[in-house]
Amino acid sequence: MDKENKARFMRVYQNLPLNERRNTIAIIEQEGKTPERTPISWDIAYVEIYQETEVGEGILNKLIKLELI
Repeated sequence: MDKENKARFMRVYQNLPLNERRNTIAIIEQEGKTPERTPISWDIAYVEIYQETEVGEGILNKLIKLELI
């Protein structure tokens, strides 16, 4: 995971109001037998990105592509 992009996310996340962190910011498609669309909030994104998971990297890339961070 790119440390600079992670730092960008953390700066944005830390400046969000607490109520805003519960709002959906992206929809992630999970592959499987039947593709699922999962809504991702700022809080969920934080956990995934902080732990540097594969899902977190996908979320981070999507947020950059959407120009949210």
